[in-house]
Amino acid sequence: MFFFYQIIILIIIILSPIILIIRFLKNKEHTKRFVEKFCVISKKKSKGNLIWIHAASVGEFMSVVPLINELEKMRDIQTLLLTTSTLSSSKIFQNYKFKKTIHQFFPIDFFYFSSKFIKHWKPKVAIFIDSEIWPSMYKQINNHNVPLLLMNARITNKSFKRWNFFNKFTKNIFRNIEIAYPSNIETKQYLQKLKVKKIKKIGNLKFSDLKKQETKKFTSYFIKSIKNRLIFCASSTHPGEEKIIAQLHLVLKKRFKNLLTIIIPRHVQRINEINDEIKLLGLKTIIKTTNQSLKKETDIFLVDTYGETRNFFNISKIAFIGGSLVKHGGQNPIEPARYQLSIIHGPNIDNFRDIYKLFNKKKIAYKITNFNQLRNITQKLLKTKKNKKINLEKIGNLILKKSVLEIADVLKNEIKKT
Repeated sequence: MFFFYQIIILIIIILSPIILIIRFLKNKEHTKRFVEKFCVISKKKSKGNLIWIHAASVGEFMSVVPLINELEKMRDIQTLLLTTSTLSSSKIFQNYKFKKTIHQFFPIDFFYFSSKFIKHWKPKVAIFIDSEIWPSMYKQINNHNVPLLLMNARITNKSFKRWNFFNKFTKNIFRNIEIAYPSNIETKQYLQKLKVKKIKKIGNLKFSDLKKQETKKFTSYFIKSIKNRLIFCASSTHPGEEKIIAQLHLVLKKRFKNLLTIIIPRHVQRINEINDEIKLLGLKTIIKTTNQSLKKETDIFLVDTYGETRNFFNISKIAFIGGSLVKHGGQNPIEPARYQLSIIHGPNIDNFRDIYKLFNKKKIAYKITNFNQLRNITQKLLKTKKNKKINLEKIGNLILKKSVLEIADVLKNEIKKT
């Protein structure tokens, strides 16, 4: 089965010039650094112990920022290698001034690239985040006797069925994991069925981002222009959701004359398509990078930049979290909760079910299944003077501390061997 998997990857590599042209046109690939995905390594390995963390995209990267900050304090670690797969995550990485951490793009999962990557970097420990399971890379990590930790592990019912279909092949992949740290109970059960050697429950790493961080400051003019506006923020939206949010604004602005809706799509490359769709409803929009002045009659502010979601949460009263009205599985609601926003979400939240369950129980998040519910709940929350709060700091501190100790123990054992 592994042989056939590699044949499929090889076909993708052969077709890669066409795929790359399409991705370049969609602004989804780095025009110079894309070669890193073919294991053309752009940096030399420094001397000393290197810890490798792989976090696929923006959400996973943001969840490991506190962990990276803590690991950089450890004397036994000389270098941290962070790999990601998306252009957006590499751009956000540039906003952080890490001292020991370098960034590379994750190579295509072909045995030659995987082997070359491991031989070059020689990590003491490999840490994969969330649902990043790559058969060839896992095999090479094991072949080079590098302990593999799957932290914040997440397997949904849908992905488990997919993995379980190739039962023998899948179990051979998951046996390469030294220790798995499930982010929820459901994942723990699936990991046990997939015969992972060792499973430890320490909690969801995404709680550990303890600080309200701002990547950029708004201009004084922008702050002044929103001073008397009531702000509703729709974040990580997917196709189909922006129109629903725009229709909601159309209804609500009759009652809330000063309402400003901010839409931050999951993929900002779609911004012109979204803008055209909303304008058909007769609403007045501004796209952020056009640098147009925000006016009293502006209905929708469209964000087409990365790394600023936190800033917009900081000035909002309510957040709708996208990927939940469509069959995507939802997006992480921890960030808006940290900024003490009331959260609205749809029924499709399989990716973060445990977190939403907690937030629903604490009445800081509200599930909606149709437009009338969306309108009624949003209207009610906009009229509420004070949002309910949840203290995430205690939860986050404990999870972060446990995560660091786990990595330190594994590293210590590896150093003893050498």
